[in-house]
Amino acid sequence: MRLSNLYQYAISLTVFLIGTAAGASLKSGTVSVDGSSTVYPLTEAVAEEFRGESPQIRVPIGVSGTGGGFKKFVSGEIDIVDASRPISASEIAKASKAGLTYLEIPVAYDGIAVVVNPKNTWAKTMTVAELKKIWMPESKVTKWSDVRSDWPKTEIKLYGPGPDSGTYDYFTKAIVGKEHSSRADYTKSEDDNMLVHGVAGDEGALGFFGFAYYKENESKLHAVAIDNGKGPVSPNLDSINKNTYAPLSRPVYIYVNKKSLERPEVSKFVSFYLTHAKGLSKQVGFVPLADSSYEKSLKTIAASGVPTAKVN
Repeated sequence: MRLSNLYQYAISLTVFLIGTAAGASLKSGTVSVDGSSTVYPLTEAVAEEFRGESPQIRVPIGVSGTGGGFKKFVSGEIDIVDASRPISASEIAKASKAGLTYLEIPVAYDGIAVVVNPKNTWAKTMTVAELKKIWMPESKVTKWSDVRSDWPKTEIKLYGPGPDSGTYDYFTKAIVGKEHSSRADYTKSEDDNMLVHGVAGDEGALGFFGFAYYKENESKLHAVAIDNGKGPVSPNLDSINKNTYAPLSRPVYIYVNKKSLERPEVSKFVSFYLTHAKGLSKQVGFVPLADSSYEKSLKTIAASGVPTAKVN
C-alpha cells in the first residue's frame, strides 16, 4: 500500500474511532505512556508531532524500562507501554488475572549496538562467543587481554541496561543464551544517556544499548562490528533491516490497553503513531516496518470494535 493510501486509511479509522456524531469532541485528555528507554525516542518524536496537531491532549512519557512499564501496564496505571521485547508469559498471566486485554503493535526494527570508547583502537570487531565470555554470569574477564591475548591489559569496565530493560532481556538471551543471565558487576542504568556518558568517558569501557542512542551519539562512541559466524557486520539501518546484523536485530513494540482505546484521545494518538512511525523511525535511528505492517495494525484496531466515546 502506498503511504498516501495508508494516511487516508488512518484518517478514516480515526474518524471511526473518535466519532463524528453530534457532540463528539476532543476538548482535553491524557494518554499515559511508560516503558522502554530504547523505544522512548520514537514515541517521544511521535508525541511531539501529535502535540502540534492536538495540543489539548497531554502525552506524558515515562522511562522505567520495559519490565517496569509492563508492571504499570498490567495493573492499569498506564494506557500504553513502550516495549523492546514481547510481553512475557508471567506478564500475560498478570494481565489475564486483572482482566486486562491489549493489542500488541510492532512499530519499528531496532538493533542493539555494542560500543566502546573512541580511544579503543583494538576491539573493532568481536565475535558472539567473545561477548558471551565477557558477559556470562561466571565470567572471569577483567581485562581486555582476557578476551584476546594480543589486546592490551586495560581493565574492562562494563555498562548496560538494568534487569528491568527489554534490551537487557534480549541481549542476554541472544548473547549469553538465557534471559536475565549475566554477570552482575557492571554499571547499570535505565537511562541510556547515562550509559553513553559512561562509555564516552572511559577508555576501557564496553557497553550496549539501542542503536538509536548510538546514532545520536556516534561522534562520542565506536560501534563494534559483530561476527556471528559469517564475518563481522556493523550496525546500520541496512544491516538491521536485512537482519544481517545478527543476532542483535529485533522489532520493538507498543502495547495498548483495549479499554483505553475507548477513550478518543488514546485512539487518536495510536492512529497518529501508526501513520507517522515510518518517517519518524528513520529520523531517530530506527528502521521502519513495511507499510503493510502498519496497515495491518490499523485494521486490527478497527476490528477490535472500539466504541465511540466523548471527552468532556
